[in-house]
Amino acid sequence: ECIKVTNNNKLTPENIDRIVDVFAKREDVAHFSHLADYAEIAENDFNLSVSTYVEPEDTREKIDIVKLNAEIAEIVAREQVLRSEIDKIIAEIEG
Repeated sequence: ECIKVTNNNKLTPENIDRIVDVFAKREDVAHFSHLADYAEIAENDFNLSVSTYVEPEDTREKIDIVKLNAEIAEIVAREQVLRSEIDKIIAEIEG
């Protein structure tokens, strides 16, 4: 919940409002906050690092491998047709 400014992160007023609101309501919000009780904190050797309790959201692009493979097959087929046409032209030139 911040914006990237050069090598540092900066909280905007909106970021701060959201953090305070979630904290005040003691909410569990996926990829943002987790309400850990004393036992859970003790179980984690009193490590208060956010990454211990909140899993980051996976923002990687999801690729449809079947569609991608079909596109590659189509490109290869077109390449073979073009290669065949080039070979015919070269054969004609060489006579």
